[in-house]
Amino acid sequence: VVADLKPVYKAINQEQGYEKLLEFEDKWGKKYPLSVKSWLDNWTNLSTYFEYSAEIRKVIYTTNAIEGMHRQIRKITKTKGAFTSDQSLLKLVYLAYRDFSKKWTMPMWNWGLTMSQLHIKFGDRLKAFGDFFLGGG
Repeated sequence: VVADLKPVYKAINQEQGYEKLLEFEDKWGKKYPLSVKSWLDNWTNLSTYFEYSAEIRKVIYTTNAIEGMHRQIRKITKTKGAFTSDQSLLKLVYLAYRDFSKKWTMPMWNWGLTMSQLHIKFGDRLKAFGDFFLGGG
């Protein structure tokens, strides 16, 4: 199923993605009607993904690093009962990131170009997280 969904999110634009989604529906719609219906009903929201460049979309659908990071953050925050402030939570997340980012040995493909495109799209909103994304401390 996952392999047949890949052409949807790897399509070059929203129109091609929708065509691939219809092909996916033809193949899997009878076996997984609720899942396919959910994709079709929410296509307007899901297809905003195509507003981004191919490089940014690749970062979005290549989520293993992101999932690993979320898992590590959940692991650390789960043991805490409550946080005294938002700032204390942010500090804990930053320290956790700093520790587990040392284990990342493979750089993301074309990361410099991707970051440039993110800066163009999000401008100052991204600037605050520059060290986080660039691996600075």
